[in-house]
Amino acid sequence: MDVLNKILKLRESLHQHNYNYYVLAAPTITDSEFDSMMHELELLEKENPQYADANSPTQSIGSDLSNEFQKMQHRYPMLSLGNVYSESELIEFDNRIRKTGVDEYVYICELKFDGTSISLTYQNGELKHAITRGDGTQGDVVTENIRTIRSIPKKLIGKEYPADFEIRGEVFMPHASFDRLNSERLKNEETPFANPRNAAAGTIKMLKSSQVAQRGLDCYLYYMLGSQLPTDSHSDNLSLAKNWGFKISPYSRCCKNIGEVIDFIKHWDTERYELPFDIDGIVIKIDSISLQQELGFTAKTPRWATAFKFKAERVATQLLSISYQVGRTGAITPVANLEPVQLAGTTVKRASLHNADQIAILDLHDGDTVFIEKGGEIIPKVISVDIDQRKEGAKAVQYITHCPECGTQLERNPEEAKHFCPNEDHCPPQLKGKIEHFISRAAMNINAGEATVEALFNEKLVNNIADLYSLTREQLLQLDRFAELSANNLIQSIEKSKEQAFDRLVFALGIRQVGTTTAKLLAKTFKNIDALSQASLEQLQQVDEIGETIAKCILGYFAKEENKIIIQQLKDAGLTTEQLMDSQLSERLAGKTIVISGSFSKHSREEYKDMIEKHAGINGSSVSKNTSYLLAGDKIGPSKLEKAQKLGVTIISEDEFLNMMEE
Repeated sequence: MDVLNKILKLRESLHQHNYNYYVLAAPTITDSEFDSMMHELELLEKENPQYADANSPTQSIGSDLSNEFQKMQHRYPMLSLGNVYSESELIEFDNRIRKTGVDEYVYICELKFDGTSISLTYQNGELKHAITRGDGTQGDVVTENIRTIRSIPKKLIGKEYPADFEIRGEVFMPHASFDRLNSERLKNEETPFANPRNAAAGTIKMLKSSQVAQRGLDCYLYYMLGSQLPTDSHSDNLSLAKNWGFKISPYSRCCKNIGEVIDFIKHWDTERYELPFDIDGIVIKIDSISLQQELGFTAKTPRWATAFKFKAERVATQLLSISYQVGRTGAITPVANLEPVQLAGTTVKRASLHNADQIAILDLHDGDTVFIEKGGEIIPKVISVDIDQRKEGAKAVQYITHCPECGTQLERNPEEAKHFCPNEDHCPPQLKGKIEHFISRAAMNINAGEATVEALFNEKLVNNIADLYSLTREQLLQLDRFAELSANNLIQSIEKSKEQAFDRLVFALGIRQVGTTTAKLLAKTFKNIDALSQASLEQLQQVDEIGETIAKCILGYFAKEENKIIIQQLKDAGLTTEQLMDSQLSERLAGKTIVISGSFSKHSREEYKDMIEKHAGINGSSVSKNTSYLLAGDKIGPSKLEKAQKLGVTIISEDEFLNMMEE
């Protein structure tokens, strides 16, 4: 490959990896692999200046900009840090500073929180706006989402703070919040987040701040900027900021030389596993702000700071076998059973293989020696195979073709990564899984566990969710695990579940791809089970955040005769099958579908969506022939505007909509 082609290929790959990391929050390579590619490209461009390109990844940081949010320029560029991976590279960093003629300085060492960067502006002691890193020059305005994080002050305390300043930090998801979130997603058969960083990045970009509030995010602030900072010391400014109400990391340390820096790094390389959140390295900064300004910046990074990145802990062990688990929706999940090995302070016996594609990419063979890695996942993942250790004659792993529980031939939708068992009405794990999901706390909240479901299912007392409502106390007393009190408690709990709100019932039905948030949207939009069950594909897709895949899952569920019978049985049993209208203000927008696009000055997009719902309207996500109005703000999406004009959809301004509400 000639030099130019190599440069072009590296640029293309790095652009894609930047997009995966910053926009999708789903990186496919490690940070060190990314940095290695970037370093190779930097060397090639330096050696071949004739191929310079202002749009090369070496000339800018990655971008997390989204079309869904208003953009704002950063007052001060929000650059990324350069990375080092060894003591020798750290010493080189220190030597570069000394070569500038500076010989007296103090380093401040801080934990490198593994989350997503945020910049907060405070004016007269009040939070003015919050902006993501974006492309370093401008970012997305996510102020309303940031306001939901309890550790970020909306109004400062005391009186000694500057009148106008920025403070930057890292929004992250603590392990407890991450475990709770992924447990809920697994119960709902939703794809779990790979790690807390991805979860935090995805949460910050959610369109509903009420959903952000439920995710349990946290934030440490680590850098202050402004024209009238209190002191010339970065660490002293942060100490003062703590007095104003900011959450400042207690784990920082001032170091007089690079040797003390290395000691600090060695300490946290082992102690990091005891923290209640993830870190992926240590940030080293010059403490003096005037010296920071003197040293300045490169095109991408400050010369006065760097980040030491920890290596992800990875160990080798032997693949013993592969188990195939069947979920309540029939999704097949392959799991590697391993020779037990210590990893990140725990004994690992299993690791995720995700799906058939992952097994093929790994080129997995029976008895292979595999490398596993743990970076916040519920269970570790298999990263690669040590082919040199492969035994002669070992057979390649063949993904199963039939369900391991009922023997039905598996199916795979071309749009999905997983295989599925289609025998949802007779496959035992699916039947039991649907019942367990139905009684779960987020659904109908019936006081029973997996063992109870197992017993009821095995005795053929409950074969589907509707059978729960025909259970009798006498039937329960025939089972070994039930006495008078426990039988009465279960019957009472089942009876009480009839009072659960309609959106909980929609979620409890166990429709593929329909989690709690989607269930609430469906309940608000269609108001009752009959309207929902009769909705067309286009009507379903008009619901905010529901695309074709989810809509088809809903259609498929209600099209099945067995499910129609179950729905009727639930209605006959007296469950709540319609949305209560307590919060409804009027029927002014009844039957009207309104699509919102652009940014607004008088109310936020979320406030307008709430207004539409409270007046019985439907929030549409895309313009179609069923759209009644396109509510157009500033910087409206050109594709939505063009489609509305083409279909003859009425386009209304912010003021016109508000006048409509007042009439």
